Amino acid sequence: MSNRDFSCPDDRESPNTIRLMEIVKNQMKQGIFKKMNLVWLELTGCSGNIISLLNGSNPDFIYLISQMTNFISCNSLSVNEGQDVMEQLFGVLESDYILAVEGAVATKDNGLYNIIGRYNGRLITALEAVKTLGEKAKHVIAIGACATHGGVSAARPNPAECISVQSVLNRKVIKLTGCPCHPDWFMGTLAHILLYGEPELDHFDRPLMFYSTLIHDRCPRRSYFDQGIFAEKLGDKTCMFKLGCRGPVTHIDCPIRQWNQYVNWPIKDDTPCIGCAQFGFPDLMEPFISYNTTR
Repeated sequence: MSNRDFSCPDDRESPNTIRLMEIVKNQMKQGIFKKMNLVWLELTGCSGNIISLLNGSNPDFIYLISQMTNFISCNSLSVNEGQDVMEQLFGVLESDYILAVEGAVATKDNGLYNIIGRYNGRLITALEAVKTLGEKAKHVIAIGACATHGGVSAARPNPAECISVQSVLNRKVIKLTGCPCHPDWFMGTLAHILLYGEPELDHFDRPLMFYSTLIHDRCPRRSYFDQGIFAEKLGDKTCMFKLGCRGPVTHIDCPIRQWNQYVNWPIKDDTPCIGCAQFGFPDLMEPFISYNTTR
């Protein structure tokens, strides 16, 4: 790691996002920090990542749009409509901006399966929008499973022929896997970009400060695994490896970060990890629950 070590400690009371945000706040007070334009583009998906971001708390969404960035556009949240919203969206092309994309890119029939609007009398596909905006963005962040590798939108039989954002852009794309992406993973990545530029990434282009360690290595039930004590049914308090838990193959910090404002996560709620933060989810992670099977 570099001298800017933001690796997440095993003490959940001081997650790296808090440390980054404190630096942002201090630099804002000193007049050093400069806000950038942020475009949030929703493609083929369920809008789960913007909903997840709205549930963030440390910092919250209001802080993001009022203090960190000039929040330009978002399909679900825009108060404008029609030509106005498309002008707002493409009006960033001559400025410095960060493009955040959730959802996969529908490619069948040249993207006709996902129309995001009409601009100057012409239908604009999600495919065209992400190519146009992605080519000129200072940074591109793919948010959630669908954007990073196709996810649920590209799951079999994939009628719209959905693919990842990276597959249509000839440039580096920072990937935040997860279904959905945790608010902290996005906010922390964004804060690092604004302060220092691109964070250190793994070989899948995921930020190491969130995706460096297996769930299995931080799981509070690891001692049961080491002793060979395995759950036989949902609700058992021991290791769920033989129920199909994907913790041993999933790199993410859920055990120490948790969800819903840091109160719970699947294992704590007696549910096996389904590997939503791994490439190949959901097809390669199925079946999500299995019985009497060692995987």
